[in-house]
Amino acid sequence: MSTGELLDIEPQELQFPFELRKQISCSLQLSNKTEKYVAFKVKTTNPKKYCVRPNTGVVLPRSTCDVIVTMQAQKEAPGDMQCKDKFLLQSVVTSPVATAKDITPEMFNKEAGHHVEECKLRVLYVAPPRPPSPVREGSEEGSSPRASVSDNGNLSASEFSAASRGFVERYEPQDNSSEARALILKLTEEKNSVMKQNNRLQQELELLRHQTRKSGSGIPFIYVVLIGLIGIILGYLVKKT
Repeated sequence: MSTGELLDIEPQELQFPFELRKQISCSLQLSNKTEKYVAFKVKTTNPKKYCVRPNTGVVLPRSTCDVIVTMQAQKEAPGDMQCKDKFLLQSVVTSPVATAKDITPEMFNKEAGHHVEECKLRVLYVAPPRPPSPVREGSEEGSSPRASVSDNGNLSASEFSAASRGFVERYEPQDNSSEARALILKLTEEKNSVMKQNNRLQQELELLRHQTRKSGSGIPFIYVVLIGLIGIILGYLVKKT
């Protein structure tokens, strides 16, 4: 910050993020630290290159004023990115009734006896802000971990571990599905075996009933009960599988 008797000026350097074929602006803040009305005027060594708004004005007591400096779009960049342009901000005490229209060049004439405060400002070209880097493909959510190769062609321990975990996660479900298919096949075979035994018992029961009807003699009650219990157990096993 440049501190004078009348105005504080911030910043003391006009920094432009230089880009070809693009208008670039920066701002100055003028702070009146007195109880007086202060008129100001902004000059530059290259008026065709810059637009200053406002280039003249009045700063009220204990108040501030913003000045916007716009550099016109440039077709060529200087080889060393150095700028020789300069700005000069002049300030002088004026009457309370003065406005921007009342400011004249004569007010800033030192030879006429006016007390003129001056502040020189230089111009700097700075690098433009970098755009955000794109998201890497391997960092997307849900993607499998990928191993990267270091400069010497070897995988680091952490990268190898991550790649190994991804390999196991991809192939373990296949092993589990094979075990499930084997279990289902075994249960199906047992179910078919039980159903065959149940059918054979039903056929034997029908044969006994047929022989009983022919002979007219009854089947012992205990034998019928055992046959029924066996049929109930086999039916329960079939439903469970």
